[in-house]
Amino acid sequence: MFRPFVSFLIALALVPEQAAPLQCTGIELVSLLQLEPRPLFELRYASPYNFLGTTLYPQLDPQLRCPVALALQQVQQDLAAQGLGLKVWDAYRPLAVQQAMWDAIRNPRYVSDPAVNAGRHTRGTAVDVTLVDRRGNLLPMPTDFDDFSEAAHVDAAGIAPERAANARRLREAMTRRGFQAFPTEWWHFDWKNWTELPVMRR
Repeated sequence: MFRPFVSFLIALALVPEQAAPLQCTGIELVSLLQLEPRPLFELRYASPYNFLGTTLYPQLDPQLRCPVALALQQVQQDLAAQGLGLKVWDAYRPLAVQQAMWDAIRNPRYVSDPAVNAGRHTRGTAVDVTLVDRRGNLLPMPTDFDDFSEAAHVDAAGIAPERAANARRLREAMTRRGFQAFPTEWWHFDWKNWTELPVMRR
């Protein structure tokens, strides 16, 4: 049904490293390029290599609300101490992009209906991530990103032990810092207070 995914790693070599961890206040959107240590980024929707087969984002600047970004930075710091890190697939998502995804899928198990709650990504409170080792290699997970099957569900049956263990490790790292796992997508995590923040209309 969907085009196969092709790796699309965004090169950030020209972005200077941060001398200190991100510091911010309030609920404004902040760039995840400021996190220290910095995650890797493979922004699938900023390329045509996604389930819609078209580029949805005009720029490569993943963002989250300040408290959510700070929590993600804590996750990244925790993982760095274990020789691991995060790769980010998606963060804040404009409402028009959310609508395009809903129009294509119309399945609330995998895509939020903007008419119901306007989504979590559109509030800047949700992030799609996976684990990498110290060299940036992906750890084996139950499925690829945006696999709309039951194999992508949290604690899905029949998953190879190594892949299930890695997904569990990611989930534990995220929930330790205030994120909540999304039941049907092992890669999707919501900030615990996401309902308290309004939808971004831009």
